[in-house]
Amino acid sequence: MTGVKDAPKMVSLFSGCGGLDMGFKTAGYEIIWANDFDRDAQAVYRMNLGEIDGRDIMTVEENEIPDCDILTAGFPCQPFSNAGSRKGVHDSRGMLYKECLRIIAKKKPKVIVFENVKGLLSTKYIDGRNLVDVIIEDLADMEDIGYNVVHELINASDYGVPQNRQRVLFVGIRKDLNKEFIFPEKQDKSRLALGNILDIPADVPNQVDWPLSPQAMEMINYIPEGGSWKDVPYEHLAPRFRKIRDNMKKYHSPNFYRRFSRSEICGTMTASAQPENCGIIHPTENRRFTIREVARIQTFPDEFVFIDDNIKNITAMYKVIGNAVPVKMANVIAQAIMRQAFEGEQKQ
Repeated sequence: MTGVKDAPKMVSLFSGCGGLDMGFKTAGYEIIWANDFDRDAQAVYRMNLGEIDGRDIMTVEENEIPDCDILTAGFPCQPFSNAGSRKGVHDSRGMLYKECLRIIAKKKPKVIVFENVKGLLSTKYIDGRNLVDVIIEDLADMEDIGYNVVHELINASDYGVPQNRQRVLFVGIRKDLNKEFIFPEKQDKSRLALGNILDIPADVPNQVDWPLSPQAMEMINYIPEGGSWKDVPYEHLAPRFRKIRDNMKKYHSPNFYRRFSRSEICGTMTASAQPENCGIIHPTENRRFTIREVARIQTFPDEFVFIDDNIKNITAMYKVIGNAVPVKMANVIAQAIMRQAFEGEQKQ
């Protein structure tokens, strides 16, 4: 591995609380500049990784960002969705993709990494083209430089994460380097079941949970380990769930209130931390996963802290963890990029 002084220099856009950055840092990269607009994410980032620029990226000039070897970004994709108004780049959040291009064109990093949700694969750009094709073309045809870009839909559980979390990753290597990234081989999943990660020593911080509503508590009393809301007797369902149960075909047979068992790999942790949206219910105890348990599912190390005296809002911690890139997934990708794009170029 390269020494710190010779480590590839990394600029991180839309850094969140630092999941991706932590993965890259532990793989030997030096994070020289990071940015995120979310105050809760900034607070966590500063406690664990150091300074982060909290300005709106649209207000940051290119010359304020240092030159770098690699640039990473997880720009919002909601404005490109088929749902909603479909304003595309005319939406202020949609413009954030263009901000990535603006900075890349000026900094000309050797490698770029974009991370986004699975839905990006089926979304359209403002002119009707597939957004995936737009991203690849924009990077390949960039003036004076260009990138050989590959993308893949990956499951975080293929890279050491105890969570079935699908994400799209783009990795581009500058064309003058004459390389194309190859995604690493999938890893063994035999130790990723929840039972392997929920035994947490008492002295590990942030073992607090967000209490469920009385309605949710009433329902989960009837949900066995490995079950879901479908196990709840009809008379104990909340009215809105009875409506769905009465017409499962209309509602596409949703699997709310999933209680993953200790022998299963967990489902995707979401920013909302709601039982309707993710498997946030503990396998054997009638409660949400704690902050630390969710952090472990996202593969943050136990020394990575989320709450201190300055952070009182526990729901904000579920949000920033759910929005994060799993650390181990980021680390595996970072190591592969190090081998393929940087080894041999840095002094040992």
